[in-house]
Amino acid sequence: MIKVMSIFGTRPEAIKMAPLVKKLEAEDGIDSVLCVTAQHREMLDQVLELFSLTPQHDLDLMKRGQTLEEITTRVLLSVGDILNAEKPDLVLVHGDTTTTFSAALAAFYKQIPVGHVEAGLRTGDRYSPFPEEMNRLLTSRLATLHFAATDGNVANLLSENVPSTFIYKTGNTVIDALLSVVREDYIFDNPLLNQLDFKNKRILSMTAHRRENLGAPMAQIFTAVRRIADDFEDVEIVFPVHLNPVVREAAAKYLGNHSRIHLIEPLEYEPFANLLGKSYFILSDSGGIQEEAPALGKPVVVLRTETERPEAVEAGTVVVAGVEAQNIYNICRELLTDADHYKKMAEAVNPYGDGKSCECIVEAIKNWYKTEDK
Repeated sequence: MIKVMSIFGTRPEAIKMAPLVKKLEAEDGIDSVLCVTAQHREMLDQVLELFSLTPQHDLDLMKRGQTLEEITTRVLLSVGDILNAEKPDLVLVHGDTTTTFSAALAAFYKQIPVGHVEAGLRTGDRYSPFPEEMNRLLTSRLATLHFAATDGNVANLLSENVPSTFIYKTGNTVIDALLSVVREDYIFDNPLLNQLDFKNKRILSMTAHRRENLGAPMAQIFTAVRRIADDFEDVEIVFPVHLNPVVREAAAKYLGNHSRIHLIEPLEYEPFANLLGKSYFILSDSGGIQEEAPALGKPVVVLRTETERPEAVEAGTVVVAGVEAQNIYNICRELLTDADHYKKMAEAVNPYGDGKSCECIVEAIKNWYKTEDK
């Protein structure tokens, strides 16, 4: 039996790792152990419940107002204790969170191989996104197995001298998760969402929460969004507002009191995924949405100055709008007035896979452990 311990702590990690953990649990020859740090608590629990996952270890480390230094050291120490007890053959981490880096470091200190899911994303700017870009880089240096979603991610790892024999192109597990929850006949718990006329109105969904967008960039973003709502009477905008009080204050100031802008509470993963599926297009500073929306045939306007997912831009499913109001408005206006341009983006081929990423990763793990040279 190969003992594989999956470790994650935030909602985005949980969404992308949940289908992989389910696959590991069902696989003969693998003893799957799940450890969550609960770097995010409530949002993490929502995903665990949705996918019927019960962690063997729940470290419950979230504290209000915690600093990066605090969460880094708490994860490192707590995960180290769990590794001593479980002695797994492989530790799986995902992406770019503080949990990811700290858990990988803890495994390295115990000389336990690390598998990095969603490896090879890069912006080239160590401070953007912060601290995620550096978490990715450091985790790549600690990992043995690298599960990369795209050819571009593979190329990034090769350019950093990661041996090709330890890199596996698998697609992105978020597509596996997404396709398992989106349904044509989905009914929302939120009455407002059920009342929206998705057939005759153009409903735009948006997210905005990144640290680097707080302040002046967010004011520019929200100014553009309000102008879109003002100028297009058949457009309604749904914004599940992040719990960050800075984001909520700005949203109320710039987007409040508009009949066709709906500021709602954050959504759990299943209703949020179905909202994306019913939307006309999406405005977002999120990384994951750049992967999810193309699988649903929805163009994405990225509210950032850069993206670590250039494959989506090259494929034509995503356009990077930056954080300047006029440019955001112009890009959205083109999508709303040029049917051919919209169709081209909506029908572009999704570069992030076909929903079989988890299967690829499990097979890679099993095949790697069959070899003598590990």
